[in-house]
Amino acid sequence: MTAFAAEKPLKKLATTTGDFARYYKDDEDRIRAMHRAGFRFVDLSLYNMTNYDHPYMQNGWETRILRLGALAASLGMEFVQSHAPNCNPLCFDENWETQVAVTARALEICGLLGIPCSVFHTGWNMDIRYTVPGDRERYYEGNMTFIRRLIPIMERTGVMLLIENSTHANMGDRYYFYTGQDMKDFLSYAAHPLLGACWDTGHANIEGHQYADITALGDDLRAIHFNDNRGEHDEHIMPYMGTMSVDEVMCALRDIDFGGAFTFECDSSLRPAQYWLGNRRPWNETAADEADLATKEAMERALYLCGESILTRYGYSVRRG
Repeated sequence: MTAFAAEKPLKKLATTTGDFARYYKDDEDRIRAMHRAGFRFVDLSLYNMTNYDHPYMQNGWETRILRLGALAASLGMEFVQSHAPNCNPLCFDENWETQVAVTARALEICGLLGIPCSVFHTGWNMDIRYTVPGDRERYYEGNMTFIRRLIPIMERTGVMLLIENSTHANMGDRYYFYTGQDMKDFLSYAAHPLLGACWDTGHANIEGHQYADITALGDDLRAIHFNDNRGEHDEHIMPYMGTMSVDEVMCALRDIDFGGAFTFECDSSLRPAQYWLGNRRPWNETAADEADLATKEAMERALYLCGESILTRYGYSVRRG
């Protein structure tokens, strides 16, 4: 067992509002549910804010966001990171400008709430392949075309945009970031101080490596998505439900002195009936087809206790709920 200093550093234990996306329609109720489970630090998911129909893209959005911030403050909660909308910056079609607009709005929301960073999925294109000479540069520049539109907002708000690693299980042989060095190389190419990295442990578990990637990122690593899977599919389940080595990740975070929040992204631990990895087997009655809210809240409390246990065993002090 590794020995630690007597003074334990405080680590912020967070999870995403996406945990309750299927159970509550608005972020205020989601945050209350997270608070009941013990969480005091919030990852605001804007993943589904993909068009102008979303409430945060309509008139009065600032009032909604300020009300959300006031609620969190009244509960003693703090926003620590965000997930940007689910867009594809390399899809240059009639919706491209909308994708720029919703991502820009996500950064503005972060600015209003004091959120330091937003995790962003870079683009993908069937014509840009990982193994084709020259496609790396095409990939870099295609994404920078999108990012350059956001840089003025990033600089005005001070909000960082964080690229994220993926897995071949999701992307096939399309070019993407599969290693920490891949991400480091892109950040060197982009050369902007408000660009950084988020490491998704579930994606990395499928790829089969974590420690060298996290240590390669070093100070460029500003956020994590801590989740597990069984090594084949991107399941986003709670640690210890899959094959990921919690210790490999924790040792790497410790060895780079990672200063960001310890943020879960385990929103599919209770799998929905209609799911992109495969739907539940059908039956002619569906009274118990989905886990109910009481079960979900119990799972959220278990997620908090799981995070507290991991962090405590690695020498951190966690604010108790």
